[in-house]
This record gives sequence, structure tokens and C-alpha cells, in this order.
Amino acid sequence: MALQAGRYEAAEAPGLADGWRMQRLTQPSRLFGANGVRTGPDGRVYVAQVSGSRISAVDVDTGAVETISPMGGDIVGPDDLVFDPAGNLYATEITEGRVSVREPGGKTRVVYGDMPCANPITFHQGRLYAGECRPGGRIMELDLDGGSPRILLDDVPMPNAMEVGPDGKLYFPVMGANEIWRVDPGGGAPEVVARDLGVPDAVKFDRQGFIVSTQVASGQVLRIDPRTGERTVLADIAPGLDNLTFVGDRLFVSSISGQINEVLGNGEVRPLVPDGLQWPLGLAMGDDGLLFVADGGFTYTLRPGEALRCVGMLFTDGFPGYTRGVAAAGPGEYVVTTANGQVARWHPAQQESQVLAEGFDRLYGVAIAGDGSVVFAEAGTGRVLSVRSGNVEVQATDLREPTGVALARDGACLVAEEAEGRVVQVTRGRTETVVDGLQRPQGIAVRGDLLHVVDAGAGELVELDLASGARRVVAANLPVGPPPGVTPKFLHAIPPLSGPMGPFAGISAGADGTLYVSADAEGSVLALRPA
Repeated sequence: MALQAGRYEAAEAPGLADGWRMQRLTQPSRLFGANGVRTGPDGRVYVAQVSGSRISAVDVDTGAVETISPMGGDIVGPDDLVFDPAGNLYATEITEGRVSVREPGGKTRVVYGDMPCANPITFHQGRLYAGECRPGGRIMELDLDGGSPRILLDDVPMPNAMEVGPDGKLYFPVMGANEIWRVDPGGGAPEVVARDLGVPDAVKFDRQGFIVSTQVASGQVLRIDPRTGERTVLADIAPGLDNLTFVGDRLFVSSISGQINEVLGNGEVRPLVPDGLQWPLGLAMGDDGLLFVADGGFTYTLRPGEALRCVGMLFTDGFPGYTRGVAAAGPGEYVVTTANGQVARWHPAQQESQVLAEGFDRLYGVAIAGDGSVVFAEAGTGRVLSVRSGNVEVQATDLREPTGVALARDGACLVAEEAEGRVVQVTRGRTETVVDGLQRPQGIAVRGDLLHVVDAGAGELVELDLASGARRVVAANLPVGPPPGVTPKFLHAIPPLSGPMGPFAGISAGADGTLYVSADAEGSVLALRPA
């Protein structure tokens, strides 16, 4: 378990073809997002990271990060965690619908495996409580030996991170009601403690017995008197807050996007882990010079030389959903594919989206044809489809995990067939190989007669001249795809927030020939420029 500055350590630096140079437009991320946080027996903050299937420990003084449970390990999609007095780490695996325990020596076993959207978890006086963050969710006490659970409550509208208060009652946020509730673990009806908040998603207690709660929609950290409901704003950080933990009297707050801040008092915060990207996924450079960055539950715009600007997230009005593929449709307008199986038109400034087509299985790349048709890849069924004026047509079937989509200068539809290791041209239901011998091609882009392919398996950016057939590697050893030797576990759906999640190293071409690449391994956006 090596200490690291970031989440990715490259064996070799990227290598570029003659005449090319590379720039990181955003700094590499140190975590794969930051979901549940909990103070460990060693005084470090342990961080669950759903998208990276990883649990890390962060030193609160130095910021050093240590991987505790790695991507590809036994724990998949961890969302929240808690320790018992013996140092066993219990984690909810939200994409797997289960709770597992990791012993101090590293051995892992499943405690309970029938808990859709397993998320909140806490331990108190020998008892383990966990819940389901979904409409109609259950809160239950789990049998530590794997027996049947005891249901405390059911039909709760999206309960989240919880804790037992000084009065012995279990306190938890109810996101679907925008309230905080409590219930006696021995039984009885729940009580409302506070309402009309900023969509609370975590509840903990300070040493004075006050509730401290993060608000995912408003971005506030609130201190609430459990007796009166009176509240005080401790900090106003940004929408997307997820959880919190105390190290002594020091308060640390996580954000879904990956930052962890210490709340110092008087509204001030200190970054422990700076903000970052969870993946990123699809990219689209618009004619206005703005690069759109799809990052699942967050979307950003980026003007080279400036900082990322968040233009929508899961809990903002009009957001189209967990966003993966993107194509620029005009100034301030984009067409996106979502993990919920929808193709949508998205106007971030107006906070409006319009569903163009829906009901699909694992959508990835998207492109807009000259006649306004939207072409998109459905990896789950191996199809390429198009939609125009509400009419959906199938362009190709029986492909092996189609991901990236691009349109050539003559209007030909090109598709990256990830599991087949090639890019094909689709013509009236037939496919013809354009380039093969790739490992796992994902994002593709066409500029003039040049096709550029991000091969996430090989860590390469491949260029093909569509006119002459000449092929070369523009960049090698890129920070894309999983770490060497790691086979990531499939991340299932988290209804209603997201369908199945998965990586997608996108690419977009600028008018000046610059290629923008999603470096999803390290969590940055790269710009590769020809001389």
C-alpha cells in the first residue's frame, strides 16, 4: 500500500510523435470522487469512492493518500463506511446492493447481499445499521454473522448517511423529503427533526451533541439543534457535498466530485484534497471555444487557460442525468447521452433539457449529422442508432460494445467497436473495417481526412489518414484506461440516480488542430497540439 500524491502513478511519461506537444488543462485528481468519509482508528480520514471502486485513507495533516481497497478488489462501488471497535471496516457497495466487511488483515466477506442501493451505514454499541438510498428505501439492523436483518423502517424516500445521537436514537437525512428524521432503534414511528433544508445527505454529531449535516443541493454545512431544529450555517462550499467526519474537534467534509475540505470556523475552509474530476468522460469543443466536459454526475465547461466551470450536476434543475457522451450543437447547447439510457438536448445556461429518445442500454458516444440527425452508440445491445424529429432508426446491429461515434467529412458514420478492437464505417446496416489491431478503442474524432482514436487499452492516441490509409501513434503511455494489471469490476445501476456506469476516454478536435483527450486514469483533460 504505497503513499501517493494522486490516484494514478505512471510507469512511463507520455511519449509524443515528432511535432506534437502536450499540456494538462486540469490538474490530475487525487481521488475518484469522494463519497462516504469516516475517521479510522489511526486518525486518518477514510474515503469511499464509488466511481473508482476504491477506499483510500488520507492523512489530515500532510494530505498523503494511501489505497486501502483498490480498484478491481473485493469491494465494488463503495459509497459509505464505518469501523467497529475491533478495526473491522464495513462498507456499503451501492452498485452491488450489499454490505461487506474488511478485516484489519485485509480479508473481506459479504455481511448482507440483498440491499438495493445500499448506502448509509453506522455502528453503535455492537449493532450495525444500514439503509437503502432509494425511493421506498429500508433502514435495518444487520446480523453481523450474516443472518436475516431486522427492519427498522421501510418506504423511506431516499435515506442517507446516518448516526446514532446522544439520546440513543438513529438520526438520518431523508433526501426525498428534504428532512432529517430520527427513530428509536428499538422500534416505533419516526419523528421529523428538521425540514426545508438544502437536500441533506449526511448526519453526524459534534461533541456538544449537535447535528452537523451536509446539504447536497445548496452546498451548505449546517449545525442543527436536535431539540429545537434551530440551524446555523458552518460553511457554504458548493453544491455536491456528500458526507462529513470529525477528527477530534476538526470537521472534514467530502464532495462527490472529489474534494475534501476542513471547516475551520467563521465560514472558512481549508482544502485537504483539492477538487478534481471523477473520470472524465465525453468531450466536445464548440465553435465558441468552450470545451464541454462530461463527468457523469457533473458537467463542466473549460476555456483553455481558465479553470473548470460547473454548469450542471445531478441535483441542479433541468440536468439531463448522469452524462457520458456529448456533441456540441450550437452556442451554449449540447446533445448528450446519459447512463439512464436517454439522448437529450441540454441548455446549461437555461437549466433546461429535452429528451430526444430514451429506453436504451449503456449509451456512449454521440454525433450530430449535417441534416440534424443525432447518431449514438448503444453498447449494451451492440447497436448504432439515430434520432431525428422523434423518429429513431437503427443504423447497425451486432457490434461488440460500440462506444465512440464520429462523422467523416463525407458524412460517413464511424464507430469504435471497443470489444472488437477496431473502428468501423457503418453504411446502410453494413459495417466495414476502417482500422483494426487496437486494444480497447473508445473516443474517436475526425478532422478533415484524419481520424483520431483513443485506445484506452494500449494507452495510445492513434491517427489514421482516411484518404491514404497511413497510420501512426501520436501519443503513447497516456493516462487513460485502468491501471496496468487491473480489471475493473462492472458498476451496476444506482436507480434513480444513474444506470450502469463505465469509463469512456473521450476526444474532441479544435479548429486549430488541437486534440482534447479525457485522461480518465488520472482525472485530467489533456490538450495535444501539433507544431
